[in-house]
Amino acid sequence: MTGIRALLWLLVCWLTLDPARADQDDARLESLFAALQVAGSAEAAQPIEAEIWRIWGETPDPASARLMRQGSRAMGAGAFPIAVLSFNRLVEREPGFAEAWNRRATLHYLMGNYAASIDDIEHTLELEPRHFGALSGLGLIMLGLDRPAAALRSFEAALAVHPYLPGARTHIVELRRRLDGDPI
Repeated sequence: MTGIRALLWLLVCWLTLDPARADQDDARLESLFAALQVAGSAEAAQPIEAEIWRIWGETPDPASARLMRQGSRAMGAGAFPIAVLSFNRLVEREPGFAEAWNRRATLHYLMGNYAASIDDIEHTLELEPRHFGALSGLGLIMLGLDRPAAALRSFEAALAVHPYLPGARTHIVELRRRLDGDPI
């Protein structure tokens, strides 16, 4: 249940993004990821994480921004068919925009379409290998598919990028116990 709450929290963050013109190649991200590594605490990391999410969510143009808002609002309202249409159009329009793929991956996850979600996560990570949200989402999918070793690798990869990622350390501890044969 923690994973679902985390995804819903991320969704709320996405819905409040201010669209502009940026993407995963934005020069501001390098210093933010460096700062995230040395933040020192979850509290100190939170505003850095929020700024990374804000930059990732900046759309390339106004039409893409509308599709992002439509899809995000529809997903948040549980109107999945509308969200699918919006995110499909956004991915077709902006195939090099990592967050478009990540949003659609999240939607597929919420709909229980794990294979489609994994495909979109792979596209996200091709474009932005540091996408801790996509890495963590992949971990949640692997948990849902009862693939604990793959889930552990995903959460560890997410934690390597974002050492204070909410929930990742807890999942890692539980998965290590499970893989070592200890009851969780």
